[in-house]
Amino acid sequence: MAQQTTQHTARAADSAPGGDSRSRVLRWATAAILLGAFLIYNSIDPSEAGPPASAVVQAAPPAAPPAAPPTSSSHALPASRPTLLTIPILGVSAPFTPLHLDRSGKLDPPPTDNSNLAGWYADGPTPGEKGNSIVAGHVDTTTGPAVFFLLSMVKPGSTAEITRADGIVATFKVDSVETFSKGTFPDQRVYGDTPNAQLRLITCGGSYDHKKKDYSDNVVVFAHLESSRKS
Repeated sequence: MAQQTTQHTARAADSAPGGDSRSRVLRWATAAILLGAFLIYNSIDPSEAGPPASAVVQAAPPAAPPAAPPTSSSHALPASRPTLLTIPILGVSAPFTPLHLDRSGKLDPPPTDNSNLAGWYADGPTPGEKGNSIVAGHVDTTTGPAVFFLLSMVKPGSTAEITRADGIVATFKVDSVETFSKGTFPDQRVYGDTPNAQLRLITCGGSYDHKKKDYSDNVVVFAHLESSRKS
């Protein structure tokens, strides 16, 4: 994710609602600044070849922000941790690991020894709960493609399913897939609180800079809770 400035964080916090929801958004805003540190091909040596070309395909952003999804705040689920992410169109089936802040305020990354692993920000809303649930994953590692290698290929109208510990499968419908430069990343739009159950799937994209050991962009999938069922 983009290395955001404290000014961006402040804007995200200012617009958050009060109470517990505000606290959770503030905690996420802090984490969002530093999440991009691990969503990159950050272990490859500059003398080596870059990542595969298909790993950095960019999705074309829409001409205008998508309309708010039609779901209401009542169409939400109680809190329950996610256990499995399924994206049928990509053939993704990945278990979850919770992500937390370390003592320095940085978000600990998913382990790099398991490329098929999705991370979720455990101090924010759980997937399907009212609010904005954040799921992040590596696009690749030093060993090859990772769980979100083809995330930029997802299309609006596609679905992502998240199985939860309570036995409920939450189905999210994709509203848009957009690519943002890390230098102008829209913090509030991506991480801000929402009045209904929404989901963000985030990874890196764009070109890879060997000197910075970082990708130029972030790919973000915007989705809302469409339905739920017992597994």
